[in-house]
Amino acid sequence: MSPNALIPSHRKPRRSASSRALRAGVTGGFLTLAVTGATVPANAAEKPVSETQEMPTITAALATSATKSADTAQQVAFSYERQALQDATEAKADKAADKAKAAADKKAKAEAEAKKAADEARRAKEAAQARASRSDARSTLSDVSGGSSSSSSSSSSSATGSAATLVSFLKAQLGKAYVMGSNGPASYDCSGLTQAAFSQIGIDLPRVSQSQSTAGTQVGLGNLQVGDILYWGSAGSAYHVAVYVGNGNFIGAQNPSTGIVERPLNYDMPTGAVRVL
Repeated sequence: MSPNALIPSHRKPRRSASSRALRAGVTGGFLTLAVTGATVPANAAEKPVSETQEMPTITAALATSATKSADTAQQVAFSYERQALQDATEAKADKAADKAKAAADKKAKAEAEAKKAADEARRAKEAAQARASRSDARSTLSDVSGGSSSSSSSSSSSATGSAATLVSFLKAQLGKAYVMGSNGPASYDCSGLTQAAFSQIGIDLPRVSQSQSTAGTQVGLGNLQVGDILYWGSAGSAYHVAVYVGNGNFIGAQNPSTGIVERPLNYDMPTGAVRVL
């Protein structure tokens, strides 16, 4: 046995030493670590573990992505802002339109009410004038129709020439039917009868009552002569006509119920008269 066999060795045991390096990098946005080791001889001088660390770096792709995300967010915010402004503008326009419509409706209503009031005032005035005219006519016609029958009789009997022909034709039509729009010979309406009567003496009258009421010279009801055209309603807008035949009477196509009749003036006092003879 070797004399040194039991003598313990003073050499340090062999051991594997490794130096490690710590590396860091960015992969897909995550921090990755890699540890590498190298075996060194046991008798090599031990070195402290060297560690290196690299901070994450922003790649061009990541920067571009961030920029695009910021632009998208800005565009979305701008779209919301623009839509809000558009909605506010439309709401304001709708409100203004509603206000304008309400004002227009109010104005139209006021105008309609004013027109209605004016029409009522005009009708009231015409009615008052008609009543006044009839009142005057009643007072003056008392001499024609009642108080001076001899004078009235002479008025009828003294009708000669055209007036006599006119009265003769009208009396021949008594009892015939009243038909709206008819001008003879079997039936007439009021203006159709007067037109046909005056055509017998060569006078061409307009066809309708409104025009006949202004066809001649306006005369007072207290100064009537045989052949004067009587009208009911305002001159130019009369709704009925007949012919004065003397003795305080008139002949006219009254209505479908009575037909053509002779009536005293006080049966239905006319509004006015025109003279064409």
